[in-house]
Amino acid sequence: MRNIFDRIGNFIIRIVDWFYFPFLHFIPREIFRYAATGGANTLLDIILYFVVYQYILQGQIVHLGFVAISGHIAAFLMVFPVTFTSGFFLAKYVTFTASELKGRIQLFRYLLSVGGSILLNYVFLKLFVEYFGWYAPLSKVITTFLVVIYSYVAQRYFTFQTGKRQVASRSRA
Repeated sequence: MRNIFDRIGNFIIRIVDWFYFPFLHFIPREIFRYAATGGANTLLDIILYFVVYQYILQGQIVHLGFVAISGHIAAFLMVFPVTFTSGFFLAKYVTFTASELKGRIQLFRYLLSVGGSILLNYVFLKLFVEYFGWYAPLSKVITTFLVVIYSYVAQRYFTFQTGKRQVASRSRA
């Protein structure tokens, strides 16, 4: 199975790196890969969030019997498993390929760093929607951009750290 992920990762790397040339002198390869894959995953997150919030939940409160969850938070919780999975695989097999940590350690650390992202998402969505009265999908977009900075730092220096601070732009052989 890992061989399949490696091949898919290498294919995505070739595509992303093909677009890297104009940015060669401005952005390190790792940051470009993070921006490209993270941007794609973020776009997926925003589109799925909008569809779930607007068309599936129709902005309504979700009653689970023991708790009621607002539509904007329920949509976030429904979309999360999809973007968590795609985000981990893109980070592991495309962006932070120089990390020599075992996959299970990376996955656990990714879960921890994403936990911080969830907390920030929750706080910002509550703040923007319930206190500022902003439209939920717009609030989600703004929240996402704020969380991206935290996410990159957490993934780069914690989740997928390298033992000897290897060159970030090292390409896969």
